[in-house]
Amino acid sequence: MRIRPVGAHALLLDCTTTDEDVPEVDVVEAWRAELWRRREQGDLVAVEIVPAASTVLLDGLPDPTATAEQLTRWAGDVVAATNRPVAADSVARTTDSAATEVVVPVCFDGPDLPTVAEYWNVDVPAVLRRLTETRFRVAFCGFAPGFPYLTGLPAELALPRLATPRPRVPAGSVALAGPYAGIYPGASPGGWQLVGRTDLVLFDVHADPPARLGPGTSVRMVAT
Repeated sequence: MRIRPVGAHALLLDCTTTDEDVPEVDVVEAWRAELWRRREQGDLVAVEIVPAASTVLLDGLPDPTATAEQLTRWAGDVVAATNRPVAADSVARTTDSAATEVVVPVCFDGPDLPTVAEYWNVDVPAVLRRLTETRFRVAFCGFAPGFPYLTGLPAELALPRLATPRPRVPAGSVALAGPYAGIYPGASPGGWQLVGRTDLVLFDVHADPPARLGPGTSVRMVAT
């Protein structure tokens, strides 16, 4: 874990790892859960804690130097949590209100289902079984407000993006790309493989928090 200053009041934790047995996304999640827990109990002052694919940004720090020293002291606890994925997930669920399970009703009628089945070397019903049996977790949000990057699928099932993105993907579209599943919160261009759609509202500026599926949230898809 490397700590880099970003401006006058922020730090960036680089969670890049060369250990193939410990995915970077798991290291990021362990740090996210620990930092949110520390902030909740008053050990950390930070306006924003923002996880990404291999980094965690802490913004709004009154004393970045002192915070960097804290992070160094906490690194051992995070490493231990990363090596105990079940325990780390349990900590996230009990200390982070965003980490409760959200059931997402999905109509699996996406135009790219046959393509996904071909890549996975299975039939379409097997794709649906895989998606509904997987317990997903929101690793981070990006691309568009409220767009969740969901982990949980095996690395060997990673899928390529479309060679030519669609000019318009409908809101609520459930899609796959790379190692992630995702759900489009609003209509936008997109190059992910579309497997279904949901009526669940993922982003509402009037809600608190606005994003329905925030980092750490456990997600389960059910067929409708």
